[in-house]
Amino acid sequence: MRFESAVITGAGSGIGRAMAVYLAGTGCRVVLADIDAAAVQGAAGETGGTAVPLDVADPVAVQALAAAAGGVDLVCLNAGIVGPLGAPWEVDADGWDRVFAVNVGGVVNGLRAFVPRLLAGGRPAAVLITASLAGLLPFPDNGAYGPSKRAVIAVAEQAALALTDTPVTVTMLCPALVRTGMSQTGQDPAVLAAEAVNAAAQGRFAVVPPQWHTAVVTGSQSLVTGHPPTPPTPTR
Repeated sequence: MRFESAVITGAGSGIGRAMAVYLAGTGCRVVLADIDAAAVQGAAGETGGTAVPLDVADPVAVQALAAAAGGVDLVCLNAGIVGPLGAPWEVDADGWDRVFAVNVGGVVNGLRAFVPRLLAGGRPAAVLITASLAGLLPFPDNGAYGPSKRAVIAVAEQAALALTDTPVTVTMLCPALVRTGMSQTGQDPAVLAAEAVNAAAQGRFAVVPPQWHTAVVTGSQSLVTGHPPTPPTPTR
């Protein structure tokens, strides 16, 4: 499947901007959304796309984005924030609320705004949701970020089940560290963006770094056997 028109949230920087650049390079029309107006305008200039400054936590704004974007065949629900880190009780209420409003609310708002339109279009389309390895594995002192991304994974799974036997597929991206504004180390976002978009084109559900596969399986085995969590480590 080759995408003709896409919407990307969180497109002003990082993974979202890399997705926009990659898609534009394939000839795909891109509509870029981000809370940082200057950054998303810059990304639009780089890709020849349309910039829409908005907060994905605002359901009315996301509905307006879907209406303005018109017929698209790829929706990248990528916007996310880290928020304050620490043990769960060390993050204040505002921190919990904002992280969940953006990371989970942004995905739910996007699904609510775009999926009915994709289904009404009646043609093959994909939703690409940026989750995180932190939603699959319990990293210590991860604040509200890890729990929010675990919720995102649950939402992605539920959406995929609900869209079974429709022309709309769901792909869930679960990266480890990526070199973005959130981290100075990790995978090249351009490489990750290409992998994610190609997975969505192929209808794959999950993209998980191979070096973390064993840790994910081991963590699930520990959970069902009643063992307490331990800090995960990758394989070489």
